[in-house]
Amino acid sequence: MKKVLIPTKLQSIARDILEEHGGYSVVQDESTPLPELAAAHPDTYALIVRSEKIGAELIDALPALRVIVRAGAGYNTIDTQHARRKGIDVMNTPGANANAVAEEVIAMILADARHVVQADPSVRSGLWEKKKFMGRELAGKTVGIVGLGAIGKLLLRRLQGFEVRALGYDPVISEERARDLNIELTDLHTIFREADYVSLHIPENDQTRGIVNEELLTLMKPGATIVNCARAGIIDEDDLRRLKPEKKIRLLNDVYPKDEAGPKPIADVSDLMLPHLGASTVEANTNAARRAAEELIEYDDMGITSFVVNRDIPAGLDEEFGELAYTLSRLCRAMVGADHPLKQIETSFYGTLKPYAQWLLLPMVAALNKDFDRSMDYAAALQYLKDMGVDYRDRETDPSKKYENSITVDFTAHTGGDQLMAASVRGTVTEGNLMISRISDFDKLYFEPKGHTVIFTYEDRPGVLGRIAAALASANINIDDVRNPHNSKGTQSLALLKVNQPVSPDLVRRIADEIEAHTAFHIDL
Repeated sequence: MKKVLIPTKLQSIARDILEEHGGYSVVQDESTPLPELAAAHPDTYALIVRSEKIGAELIDALPALRVIVRAGAGYNTIDTQHARRKGIDVMNTPGANANAVAEEVIAMILADARHVVQADPSVRSGLWEKKKFMGRELAGKTVGIVGLGAIGKLLLRRLQGFEVRALGYDPVISEERARDLNIELTDLHTIFREADYVSLHIPENDQTRGIVNEELLTLMKPGATIVNCARAGIIDEDDLRRLKPEKKIRLLNDVYPKDEAGPKPIADVSDLMLPHLGASTVEANTNAARRAAEELIEYDDMGITSFVVNRDIPAGLDEEFGELAYTLSRLCRAMVGADHPLKQIETSFYGTLKPYAQWLLLPMVAALNKDFDRSMDYAAALQYLKDMGVDYRDRETDPSKKYENSITVDFTAHTGGDQLMAASVRGTVTEGNLMISRISDFDKLYFEPKGHTVIFTYEDRPGVLGRIAAALASANINIDDVRNPHNSKGTQSLALLKVNQPVSPDLVRRIADEIEAHTAFHIDL
């Protein structure tokens, strides 16, 4: 029998499921220090943990260890790289707390709207302040959901009984899927302009950090409410602090830079604060425990590795091709517009890459959403695209084209109504360097996708590239490399410039307006 060590306070359902299976002996001990448990159970095959720190020293103390399961989504407390070096798979249970967070959002909105927190001590003290605690109803309001992943979708379902108008923003989900969910898919500006409540459900990364800033906050209705049960860094606190008195914006907050006691910098602009209680329900903990046990059984009995987060590159595949697939997907996404809902993805894998087509889809999907881990498996990638309403097709390739080890990625996106926009990007790896050979109808680029890059497409005519260069120079931006081809008909041009620093969205817009660009964006590759 395989020994499973659970050194944490976890619902007993995990132990019950594993013992009922018959193939595991389970030791659950939340009181003994983990190093002592490891010394007492060196034959441990699998660890099921929550937020315990699992470092290299502990991993080395368990020579028989082959699997670590995090009963929860985040696994930053586990040394996944050392585990990989020791041949240990690390898994997590994403989505187990989704309903708990969705319900928390509803609870916070209602508690704030009806002054529940303030009214209780008032009545207990003998006061009767009905006029002071005049509230608002949720019914008939407009609620914007930023991020339509597992939590966003569940929040939408929970809101339906309140008869609200629901607006949604998610750059991956398709128009068809949004219609199925009964939500109006729109952009961030529309949500912040029209919503009475904006609920945030996006990860914090380089693209989303500080995304709720002055530009969006100034659009909000007076007295509108933001609910943040996602990540602290996605709101620019200084901008909110500056605009709150004028706009009377309310903030209901459950997330902080660190989960610990002590003063919170956002306290002065928060109208309701909770100590990161989103996943703190008996049901969420039970779901995570159940999922952890089920995933371990599926891993052992059926070889299902969908939730392994530290998988190796497949044998025989150069690691750079994974980076190429990721980069092509990011670039193609930018070409069709980062805010436009995707409808279809098509891929072509040439030469020796064809056998790795399923694996190479993973970094492409990860490029679309930072929440999707690149170490998931092909089934998880397909399921993610299906959930987002995005069709996927891997095309048969023609060896006579002699593209050798190249990848072509085509995206089709909705741009409004029945209008569609398509883009295609092809690339390869040459002498260990990523190389973009074609973007849509602009061929033979031979461009290394690395660093700050700004791209424009426009009707071909003399002098446009000079105007772009002059505008960049006026902002003290230096050009390191340029590609400026025509399309096959000679009617359009592509200006692809590698520059020494980021190009602000405002400058990109100004240049685009000046040259009447069809496509214009900056991307850090």
